[in-house]
Amino acid sequence: MSEDEARAWLKAQLDVSRETLVRLESLVELVTAESQQQNLIAASTLPTIWDRHVVDSAQLLTLAPAGVGSWLDLGSGAGFPGMVVAAIARSIEMVLVESRRKRIDFLSHVAATLGVSDRVTIAGSRLELIATRPFDVVSARAFAPLDRLLPLAARFSTPKTVWLLPKGRGAASELAAARSSWQGDFRIVASVTDPDAAIIVARNVQPKGRR
Repeated sequence: MSEDEARAWLKAQLDVSRETLVRLESLVELVTAESQQQNLIAASTLPTIWDRHVVDSAQLLTLAPAGVGSWLDLGSGAGFPGMVVAAIARSIEMVLVESRRKRIDFLSHVAATLGVSDRVTIAGSRLELIATRPFDVVSARAFAPLDRLLPLAARFSTPKTVWLLPKGRGAASELAAARSSWQGDFRIVASVTDPDAAIIVARNVQPKGRR
């Protein structure tokens, strides 16, 4: 997918407005500039940032349930996918979890620049220290393998919570490893940006043996 095709995808699939596209362009500019100061994303992906990062993040919205009110994004880093979701979906309360100081500061600056600080919280701490509360959606992009992620984040979910977890080509093997200890409604969806990548979509996730 070329960069022009990526922008066209956003319009066709999510009907993004011109105002939203401007916010996303600002996000891209901020990430590109900050990448000179800290390693936010792989340098090799900067020329294809709209495809590899913006659309790769935005596609999660096509898998989210209708009427999402709250969304927890783990290991938000450069703001993918959390800040992309916040820029597009103006009605969702976003909580972005990031423990690295420079990235916390960067995400706070991005939220203020994009004008989304009123509904985006940067939880600058390790996940283990974040207060427990339920969310409608939990996402994590390159945060941890599934068998490590679920024990850490399950306390933020209910049976109705939808998990949206972008993975590389190892999605099936990660899911197989997690199934030994976890149960739920799991499926694997192909990524629109990379034929070798996939998204694990799950709900009703709980440890095996729980009724």
